[in-house]
Amino acid sequence: MESPTKRLQQNTVKYIPGGIKELLVIALPMMASSACDTIMTFTDRLFLAKLGTSQMNAALAGGMMSFLMTTFFMGLIGYSTALIAQYYGSRQKKNCSVVVTQATIIAIIAYPIILLLAPLARMVFRASGIAPEQLGPQTIFFNILVYAAIITLLRNVYSCFFSGIGKTRIVMIASIVSMLVNVGANYVLVFGRFGFPALGIRGSAYGTIFGAVCGLLILMVAYFFGKNNREYGIANSYKIDFSVMRTLFKYGYPAGLEFFLTLAAFTGQISLFQSQGQLVATAATITYNWDMVAYVPLIGIEIAITSLVGRYMGAREPDTAHASTMSGIKVGFIYSVVMLILFVGFPVALTNMFRPSAHDKVFLEAMPLSLFMVRLMAFYVLVEAMIVSFCGALRGAGDTFWAMFISVSLHWLMVVVLYVLFNVMHVSAQAAWVFIIIWVVMLAFAFYLRYRTGSWRNIELIQQIEE
Repeated sequence: MESPTKRLQQNTVKYIPGGIKELLVIALPMMASSACDTIMTFTDRLFLAKLGTSQMNAALAGGMMSFLMTTFFMGLIGYSTALIAQYYGSRQKKNCSVVVTQATIIAIIAYPIILLLAPLARMVFRASGIAPEQLGPQTIFFNILVYAAIITLLRNVYSCFFSGIGKTRIVMIASIVSMLVNVGANYVLVFGRFGFPALGIRGSAYGTIFGAVCGLLILMVAYFFGKNNREYGIANSYKIDFSVMRTLFKYGYPAGLEFFLTLAAFTGQISLFQSQGQLVATAATITYNWDMVAYVPLIGIEIAITSLVGRYMGAREPDTAHASTMSGIKVGFIYSVVMLILFVGFPVALTNMFRPSAHDKVFLEAMPLSLFMVRLMAFYVLVEAMIVSFCGALRGAGDTFWAMFISVSLHWLMVVVLYVLFNVMHVSAQAAWVFIIIWVVMLAFAFYLRYRTGSWRNIELIQQIEE
């Protein structure tokens, strides 16, 4: 019988299975797609920084909270990438579209739940101790974005399909269009160009929504039209499949819970820095903006590894899945070295990009702390490649519970210790930042230890079809 690896090579790009070239076919478009999302968010905050540091800080915290509201369902839906990849690898293509339908159902059910939970986010804002000049615009930004949660969820559904089958170029195209619309709309609406009123932070939120809608429409057209309908049996997939739904929930809920709890911890980490006053809040916002620039494109590598590991585990090729993971680490390391050089060599230029148009005393006082944080951040950028690679491999193979346990426990323990450092020991922001750097290195080592056990090799996620 023909080997699964040979079948996969015939049905996809003919590269060495598990090699860097094969990984890049999926990873590069996803890295570009993630980079587009980064540029959108980065530009939003850059435009608002020209209006004042409080507007910039509000966009960071409000945007993070609105995204946090979707993360459990994003993670649950996001696991469809691995499930679709395994069905694709085992040549059960008709089930790929069935997974998409189940993920769509989850997205529709999730939307009213997110809206019902929105008042809790506003309570957190009021209780967090942030400055009043930031609280108002932060709440406005959140209120607008949370109503667009359904767009974010559905966009994730169709992105996961194309990621799972390895056709990530369409995801990249959708992200580029979304980015261009977002940046253009933000420029017009934030500052009031071409006869439009200057809406400030409201305009930033509306521009984000316009861009997301355009990206979603492109993905939906690509999914529902063309040869997909025939090849994947889309017309026959509009039904609830309890078997697929159970599998998606069984392996997806740890990923969703991890996504939610990890981002909640990260949001708590940001809030702890922002609660230390406007000076520390401004320095932290600038640093986390650049941290996002460094980290988010690595998600493209993680998605590629999840897709390839899922595909080769579905084809019963765990050694090739391991080779894909190692290729991901190599690519991620090269990218991270570039970011390290950027952060170590040009921290002043990076910080000055967020200088307000008018004289801002807070920004000038925050600049030395921002330079310290940006420079030091370079030392953990390298290990982020390890984190996304091992985490993506564990998810692709179905080892989602331990991936969740490691990530959630260490992230929340970090928040607890950070709280003690700030509010009990009253350490400086510099000392707290050094602690975070060390902790991220420990997180990478924990993922490595779990991956090294090899338990992921023995997980059977789907029922195989024998020929």
